[in-house]
Amino acid sequence: MALRALLYGRFQPFHKGHLAIAKWAYNELKVDEMVFLVGMASESYTPRNPFTAGERIEMIRLSYKDEGLPLSSMITATIHTLETNIGSVVYVLSYVPKVDYILTRNPIIAKIFSDAGLKVVRPPSFNRESWRGEVIRRLMVEGNDSWKRSVTPSVAKFIEEIGGVERIRMLNSKD
Repeated sequence: MALRALLYGRFQPFHKGHLAIAKWAYNELKVDEMVFLVGMASESYTPRNPFTAGERIEMIRLSYKDEGLPLSSMITATIHTLETNIGSVVYVLSYVPKVDYILTRNPIIAKIFSDAGLKVVRPPSFNRESWRGEVIRRLMVEGNDSWKRSVTPSVAKFIEEIGGVERIRMLNSKD
């Protein structure tokens, strides 16, 4: 059976920090597969969640291709917007195959999964000042192209092709 780690996030957008956590898990935890659970999949076209679940899955796949990581070593799933509580752990885990680790830097998520008896691993922080969805989206709103350095080349191209920057500016417009 494959050794798997779960990374549960909104991925708005999927960026180099998320990718660095996956690579860290492959190298340090020796996992065979990464499971990406795209949270808040039922919400899109909002300032905080501008991308659809399908677009976010595409970004994960493109990032793997850019890094030369085998697509066969990653699994994606989605889950709608959900309150965070101990009862949600079983529900969350019903959306993914069996996992051996939950990777999170969020203390609340870590606590509820740990209380449910799961192995929680806190990955290192990778360039968190720049590699944050909030920062990337703000740069897009400001018209600052440096956001492209926080995602892989194919993800930057994809975001531009789907009109993602314009979408984020429109969603954050005061008009």
